[in-house]
Amino acid sequence: MTDSTTKPTLLVVDDTPNNIQIIHGILGNEYNIRATTSGAKALKLAATAPFPDLILLDVMMPEMDGFETCKHLKRDPNTSQIPVIFVTAKTDTIDEQTGFELGAVDYISKPIIPAVLRARTKTHLALSNQARQLEALVLERTQQLEITRYKIVQKLGLAAEYRDNETGLHITRMSHYGRILAEKVSNSSAWIEMFYTALPMHDIGKIGIPDAILSKPGKLTDAERLIIQQHSVTGAQILGDDDDPLISLAKEIALNHHERWDGTGYPNGISGEHIPVSARIAAIADVYDALTSDRPYKVAWSAEKAFDYIAENAGTQFDPELARIFLTCKEQILEVQQRFAEPAPLSA
Repeated sequence: MTDSTTKPTLLVVDDTPNNIQIIHGILGNEYNIRATTSGAKALKLAATAPFPDLILLDVMMPEMDGFETCKHLKRDPNTSQIPVIFVTAKTDTIDEQTGFELGAVDYISKPIIPAVLRARTKTHLALSNQARQLEALVLERTQQLEITRYKIVQKLGLAAEYRDNETGLHITRMSHYGRILAEKVSNSSAWIEMFYTALPMHDIGKIGIPDAILSKPGKLTDAERLIIQQHSVTGAQILGDDDDPLISLAKEIALNHHERWDGTGYPNGISGEHIPVSARIAAIADVYDALTSDRPYKVAWSAEKAFDYIAENAGTQFDPELARIFLTCKEQILEVQQRFAEPAPLSA
């Protein structure tokens, strides 16, 4: 006999105790049997561990009949995937059709033929197990594809960053700063993760900027500054119009992360909450890291001086509320800054 801990669990629902005893006699040696005479009680048992692997459900019951019970089971995400077999004396074709329309996998007429009940139960448990295994396999493959996609997006961002920063640590720090701030303002873990993954693409448009301008040690001319500013539009064009939510978010950030709260930014001069929140967060994270990093045209600022700059420009360059929240995260920001600090230059 199979160990009781490994037996599938059946939930038998019938308002006549004698019918429950009959089913138990037929199936009790092969399965763990839980039973109730009430449809309402069946809904509670179906959602309580040990969760049933299959439900054998009578139709004609007082208060809540089997059809109504099945409707509730299929509406609840916690019980909707449990296979239901109607076991009933209602043998009209219309009743059988109703049972299938409600989501049942089978319809067995009373009086019960033991061999039929055993065979149908075994078959539908096997089909249910196969469906779960297939679903698990699809989920695993989907997760693998998601991981691969995220890696490709991050590496593309890194490729652009290497033209402007040979270590690529700017996008690492900036992405972590952005995530810290995003976690303070969003309750969606999925959005936060996608935002963190998209951030490395914020400067993908720099691929289209000539090296002589991108790495110029001195002050840019007005014409050169206009070319640099074009990287936002170029980045959006590279990412294109795509239904993929990750690419769409990356485009949103690339296009808008140089917009300013007061409307004096580029490329479109939008202001306030017309700027997507993703870009408003990216702007703060990007500027803070740019200020605290060495560049061909400047030496790194101290963290305190950079924090002061964020505070002073809240409401003009930056979303004032996001800037305020960012400043409350100094300890986390400094930890990231230290953990991903640029390596010391090699001695000559």
